[in-house]
Amino acid sequence: MSLPCSDQSIRPKKMKSASLPRRVEAVRCWCGDLCKVKEVEDFSDWLGMKFFMCANYESDPPECISPYIRPPYPPPLCMYYRWIDTEMTDWAVTEIRQRGRRAWASWDLEERREKAEAEEKAAQKKEWEEYCVEQRAFLDEMIRKNQEEKLQQEEVYRQREQAHQAERERKRERARAAKAAEEASDGKGKHPRWTQ
Repeated sequence: MSLPCSDQSIRPKKMKSASLPRRVEAVRCWCGDLCKVKEVEDFSDWLGMKFFMCANYESDPPECISPYIRPPYPPPLCMYYRWIDTEMTDWAVTEIRQRGRRAWASWDLEERREKAEAEEKAAQKKEWEEYCVEQRAFLDEMIRKNQEEKLQQEEVYRQREQAHQAERERKRERARAAKAAEEASDGKGKHPRWTQ
């Protein structure tokens, strides 16, 4: 006799309680309890399919208040489950197709959005680089103009300084000539009259 739950790899992870389908008799599991009827909620090839499951099955632990605090419960008594449906229902097939289409559309939309964002970032980067180039050119032009103005001002100051030095030298020469003429006269000429 083959065990109904021998293939544990296809055991569904998400399930909900369901009603017993028509013309299907309730069964008892290995431990003798009446089996529960469950329906698969996994997005898989078993979506919507119903199966019997032992009330003491290990994947049906007692409810807990927090996911971090699990209440103690005894080890499983029975690992029985058996499929009621052998084929997926039409609504489940439609749901899987629609979910697939929605997933594809969502993925496509996400890809387009990422592409648009990448293009926008590239355009912003290009615009920023162009702005930086323009600013650099403007700053270089301003520096060049400032240097030219500085050179012109230095030239003006240099010319003024030369003119000032030439004027000072002329005055110095004139003073030297006047001093030499006075020393050469050596008392010749009129002296101021001293009166008492």
